[in-house]
Amino acid sequence: MIKYSLILSVLLLFSCKNKPTTPTNVVSENKTIQEETKPNLEKETITFPSKDSLPITADIYKIKETPITVLLCHQAGYSRGEYKDTAIELNKLGYSVMAIDQRSGNTVNTIDNQTAIAAKTKGLGLTYLDARQDIEAAIDYVYQQNGGKQILLVGSSYSSSLALLMGENNSKIKAVAAFSPGEYFKGIDINKAISTYTKPVFVTSSKSESAGVTTLVNKIKPIYVTHFIPEVKGIHGSRALWKTTEGNETYWASFNDFLSSLKAQ
Repeated sequence: MIKYSLILSVLLLFSCKNKPTTPTNVVSENKTIQEETKPNLEKETITFPSKDSLPITADIYKIKETPITVLLCHQAGYSRGEYKDTAIELNKLGYSVMAIDQRSGNTVNTIDNQTAIAAKTKGLGLTYLDARQDIEAAIDYVYQQNGGKQILLVGSSYSSSLALLMGENNSKIKAVAAFSPGEYFKGIDINKAISTYTKPVFVTSSKSESAGVTTLVNKIKPIYVTHFIPEVKGIHGSRALWKTTEGNETYWASFNDFLSSLKAQ
């Protein structure tokens, strides 16, 4: 009997030592951590009038209680869909943003350019310069909605050159980020037009475009210019920030440093 009791005690002791820990508490803790760190985000699609009353379609990616301070403008043949993932990354960095459809564009990332569709229906011009009024209207809209806070204007390809042109003398714009700017407009010398800049400017491009970008901004005082040149091939426009682009993390690092410098001002 004593032998039986001893064996039973050993078995019970072994069972207690090797009893698996229930995952219930671990799952609960992880869930709480995820809920606490998940940004309080809102996304909506809106329309507002351009300078000529054409409806502009835009996506707002907003952190609650944080005003929109970044305006995102797409490249040729694209739509607001160019920033579908980039906008979310900017949310993670603490920025509420708005991405617009300009009338000069088409489709990207399965998102059609509704502003371009509306302009075609009305028989309006679809050139790069025709799109300038859309960006100007978007600047005014964001500035009005955010209570008069200056914004960062972000452009890609042709819209980056428009952003540089508009940013210099518009008091609603705090700084400009231009992805692959260039001399895209007949009769307009961008290099000369932006020579008196006194605002922060971030420029970047593919590696092969970097010499041209250097020339484009060479009249601006170096104190105002941040020019990131990738060591890898890179890519044209704000696609440099896409996860599918080789070296995107280096573009992001430089861009984030620029964004951080604006906060300090």
